[in-house]
Amino acid sequence: MKSLTRDSALIRATSLQERSPRFILGIVGKPGVGKSTFTDYLRERLAQELVAILPMDGFHMSNEELIELGRRERKGSLDTFDVDSFIQTLAQVKKCEGDVRFPIFKREIEASIADAGVIPATAQLVIVEGNYLLHTESGWEDVASYLDETWYLTVDDQLRMQRLIARHIAFGKPAQVAKDWSEGTDEANARIIQESESKADFVVTLS
Repeated sequence: MKSLTRDSALIRATSLQERSPRFILGIVGKPGVGKSTFTDYLRERLAQELVAILPMDGFHMSNEELIELGRRERKGSLDTFDVDSFIQTLAQVKKCEGDVRFPIFKREIEASIADAGVIPATAQLVIVEGNYLLHTESGWEDVASYLDETWYLTVDDQLRMQRLIARHIAFGKPAQVAKDWSEGTDEANARIIQESESKADFVVTLS
């Protein structure tokens, strides 16, 4: 498997934004690895008019639906996302037939805002970031077919856990609840995500 540093990943992304037709890049990694920070790093250094970001987080099921299904305490797990809507959106993005709207997840309110994001028709490089892009069960198996290339992000696990707990605290969880959630639900998801590392085209080592 090929490896990239953050700097060499930027060089590669710079070349991908010039591809035609549209190139769809998947960014995968465990909770707290820094997927959103990394994609923001890329976007800030690439041609703004050519690049768009599609976060998987916007496709969380609503809290009301999760409560009804008995899954609220596992939010973030495989079966707490609307994978069918996510795949439908990816299919629209792949077609390149116009602007594509998508939901944005707001951590401040723990909910998604419908149609809050847009992939403009002019975007040549669409970066899709999320946990389960390379998972091969439970409805996720079709996702990879829409991705032209995938990068798996890694970072020191102790640092990742520290960041994850701090993030949960920053968005309102008490310290002990944040620690328990990170070491419980999040870590169970992380073990599932790690299984997809070998399926990625590149591994990007962060610090």
